[in-house]
Amino acid sequence: MPLNIPILLTWLRIVMIPMLVAMYYLPETVLSPTLRDQVAAVGFVLAGLTDWFDGWLARRWNQTSAFGAFLDPVADKLMVCTALLVLLDMQRVDTVIALIIIGREITISALREWMATLGARTSVAVHWLGKFKTAAQMAAIPLLLLDQRTLGGYLDAHFWGARLAEIAAVLTVWSMMYYLKQAWPIIKERG
Repeated sequence: MPLNIPILLTWLRIVMIPMLVAMYYLPETVLSPTLRDQVAAVGFVLAGLTDWFDGWLARRWNQTSAFGAFLDPVADKLMVCTALLVLLDMQRVDTVIALIIIGREITISALREWMATLGARTSVAVHWLGKFKTAAQMAAIPLLLLDQRTLGGYLDAHFWGARLAEIAAVLTVWSMMYYLKQAWPIIKERG
């Protein structure tokens, strides 16, 4: 396993996951709900930034590796799924939306793995639909973690987080159908 700054940033993102969950089990005397939500939202945004930054550094410093290419999407999926489960437990995200997003993550990960065994991983390479889906959910989740009705008097974080989660769910289904359509001829031929 190579160890470099981009991979360390990915591991940092994974380590932040149990910290996010643990904050929601601390008594209110230790961390008020408002402060907890703010710390969780900022933590999620920072984790999202490390996702972008580790990829940028790996390419810039020519430190890409097969292990990094494996670990990075695992960290992303763990982070998103954990945050969705926390939000679901707090009744801040609709169950159907959480199931759609988590189900798609599992389905597409399995599809990519299977296509790789067939030597056709590029047929399910990242598409702009997937990027828009990721952007929508990465904006929705911190807003839902924050859950303030007015953010600085200008933004209803809960309302906009819920709308972005709905958009992410639609893009999730759309992108999943796109990836399955791309893979279908290969699955029919070699599956």
